[in-house]
Amino acid sequence: MDQENCEDQNVINCDNSGRPLPNQEGNLDENVDISSPVETVAEKETPQNNKRQAEVAAGSDLPPKIAKMDESNEEEDPNAENCLAFDCVDPSDMECSLCMRLFYEPVTTPCGHTFCLRCLERCLDHNPECPLCKEDLLECLAMKKLCKTVLMEELIAKYLPEELAERKKLYEEEMAEFSNLNKNVPIFVCTMAYPTVPCPLHIFEPCYRLMVRRCMETGTRQFGMCIRDPVKGFADYGCILEIRNVEVFTDGRSVVDSIGKRRFKVLRHSKCDGYNTADIEYIEDKKVHGDASEYLTILHSAVYDQARTWFNTLKSSLRVRIIHHFGPMPAKEPDPQVNPDGPAWCWWILAVLPLENKAQLPFLAMTSLKARLYGIRSILTFLFLTQTK
Repeated sequence: MDQENCEDQNVINCDNSGRPLPNQEGNLDENVDISSPVETVAEKETPQNNKRQAEVAAGSDLPPKIAKMDESNEEEDPNAENCLAFDCVDPSDMECSLCMRLFYEPVTTPCGHTFCLRCLERCLDHNPECPLCKEDLLECLAMKKLCKTVLMEELIAKYLPEELAERKKLYEEEMAEFSNLNKNVPIFVCTMAYPTVPCPLHIFEPCYRLMVRRCMETGTRQFGMCIRDPVKGFADYGCILEIRNVEVFTDGRSVVDSIGKRRFKVLRHSKCDGYNTADIEYIEDKKVHGDASEYLTILHSAVYDQARTWFNTLKSSLRVRIIHHFGPMPAKEPDPQVNPDGPAWCWWILAVLPLENKAQLPFLAMTSLKARLYGIRSILTFLFLTQTK
């Protein structure tokens, strides 16, 4: 009993740090041992651990995990924070609900749903609604360019670097495949196109919206143009078009300003994501030399003069419309064989002549400039005869 009273007295006459308090007369309590066990322990411990022991002694409820982390502060791993974050982040939480792959260039809609940029663009090509909640997204179409969610990108880059690197590699492989201008070349099945001749297009079908967007993203800015074929889907010959400008409207439609570049022959017909593709080889005119070259130069000058005469006989209003659509008639080249596809004016006059696509296609497939000039002269002669009747 006396021992308990003594211990109680020691506790009562000590402050929080274990030091003895003076009694009411201003002296230290004689019953208190200055070298008490409480003071001895306090001298060995750091202030931080002393504070923790005081809180535990006061009955504070600390989570076991935090208490354990505090005990190991002296040997804390500098990468512990990242390790903890990796344990909390599941890659499946960062998957696009459309492609079921890790977000790549994520965008968040006004309704709060996040998708890959290109996944959302493809959905908006078909329907201007959120793929999940069906909320109207005409506002996104009106912006013409979706803004990426920077915070989501930074989180993925920080906590899922390996998964992001793999996702980026997959995207780059797809872009490399779309950039190939010999295999799986995108084909627009519409009208006849010729080298050096402008070809404005109105794009409104979802598959062609996707096709034009990919041409711009890859940087090639090129695709093939072929006329329709009832059996194969599209003709065996066509022309590569290069996009000079794209004007996108608020509803997703666009007007594409393109111009013909090179002729090609189709080796294999195929499809990709709704639009036609083809493996192709490029064709050029076969050059001639000697007397054949001299005769070709004379023939070239004669047919050019005949073509310009016919064009000048057209009504003024019609000539204005033609020039507005195709541009002015190109000048005559001194050497008709300087370009691999032949003189530019030949293709211009073929685009202007009132011919059906089936009648125009053989000219595109010709590799002889002489045969092409003969064909143009025959058509012009026929048109002159019909005008005089």
